[in-house]
Amino acid sequence: MTKTIFSINNATVRFLNNTLFKDLTFTINKGENWALVGPSGSGKSALLQTIAGRFNITGGSIAYHTESAQRGESLVTNGISIKTKMVAIVEPRHHFRNLSNTSDFYYQQRYNSSDSEDALTVNNYLNNIINETAGGYWTLDKVIPLLNLGYLYDKEIIKLSNGETKRLMLAAALLKNPVLLLLDNPLTGLDVKTRQAFNSIISQITASGINLIIATPAHEIPEGITHIAVLQNGAIAHETTSTNFKLEEFITDAADSVDIAALNILLNPDKPRISYNHIVKMEKVHIQYADKVVLDDVNWEIKTGERWALLGPNGAGKSTLLSLINGDNPQAYANHIVLFDKKRGTGESIWDIKKKIGFVSPELHQYFPTDNSCLQVVESGYYDTLGLFRPSNKQMAGIALQWMKTLEIEQYARMLLKNVPASAQRLCLLARALVKNPSLLIFDEPCQGMDDHQQLHFKNIVDTICKLSNVTMIYVTHYQHEIPNSVDKVLTLDKGKVVY
Repeated sequence: MTKTIFSINNATVRFLNNTLFKDLTFTINKGENWALVGPSGSGKSALLQTIAGRFNITGGSIAYHTESAQRGESLVTNGISIKTKMVAIVEPRHHFRNLSNTSDFYYQQRYNSSDSEDALTVNNYLNNIINETAGGYWTLDKVIPLLNLGYLYDKEIIKLSNGETKRLMLAAALLKNPVLLLLDNPLTGLDVKTRQAFNSIISQITASGINLIIATPAHEIPEGITHIAVLQNGAIAHETTSTNFKLEEFITDAADSVDIAALNILLNPDKPRISYNHIVKMEKVHIQYADKVVLDDVNWEIKTGERWALLGPNGAGKSTLLSLINGDNPQAYANHIVLFDKKRGTGESIWDIKKKIGFVSPELHQYFPTDNSCLQVVESGYYDTLGLFRPSNKQMAGIALQWMKTLEIEQYARMLLKNVPASAQRLCLLARALVKNPSLLIFDEPCQGMDDHQQLHFKNIVDTICKLSNVTMIYVTHYQHEIPNSVDKVLTLDKGKVVY
């Protein structure tokens, strides 16, 4: 007899004033592991949040059914305690708290040793999870080797790389020993080695009796998935088994075009970028926190108009290296670093540096305030502030809106950043990086959370910008196919050292 674990029937799902689903029906049976696929904004993350009990159900019914032999409990339908015990979710954004039990982390905190001391270590964080749960199959002895967290045990969570953070969040979810484990794009931010090991990780998770529901691109469905739901425009358009799923039917049309004339106007050819002898020049850069060496004897020279890929596994030191260029890391003053032909420490301010750089990263996305409208977020790029804290300038707002149109997100202009899909949030931050036509673009994993069309369109825009201007670029990714064609130079880091 088939045992139902979760069911929602003919439900209307709402968040704030928005209707996310109408007549939503979805059932998960014991032993089923589901992949949710579909274009960005189709409702994959919203469905995970619905299963997690985060949204209001104003019609139909929702129920959680299981018996937990491990806990000796009978769990029946409808109740917040049931959801808490049954469901764990790993989201794109973390919700870590400081030792002082606040969540007021800020972007540069990881680089300031005195401030980062208020952050929990990996050890603290995971042990707190253990203390809050009643035990089960997944223990520290199992999750630490599974997710390769041993070498991070004494590291502050605020200093983890994007990929390391994703592994820690998955470990925390497993320690709760849920019946349903919800993963929202879990492979984003993970390096090649970890992605290759993901099938084995999933197999061990499902073998322990946990049912998995994962939102993922159609071409990254892991082994162990038994069923697939295709979402379109806030509805489940199709359900099938993994054996009957035909990938070619759900791949987005690869056709794309860029309005070159409009983009050329935005690049403002009447005001060309300044040409520098050295955009970046580093000599024997060494960064260390306590006894942990993060960068060791790094030499790097970037000249105007060069386009670089910065590559390396999670924890290689890429984000720290970028923080030295972007003015966020105070250890730049203790090293020989030249930015835009000026040595750090010779009188230039952080804001003098930032006004020449357009920057986006997973960490910036994590800590960016979300209470501005998307248009205000883009306009804030003129001032390098995390949000717009002054009256909007009509001309600047007009240019910001044109950049949003170029990136195909103008429909979100008046919506709050927190109320738009994660892919649209990322595109807003990319428009923010582009809006002032900086001399240097730093794109750190810019395509996270985007669907195939969005990735292709952004890649084509970047290549067109490089063709029309002398902009300098540093591009970081763990996916080879995301690297723009205009990139022709590579720096590879591993364990803080330049290896290529």
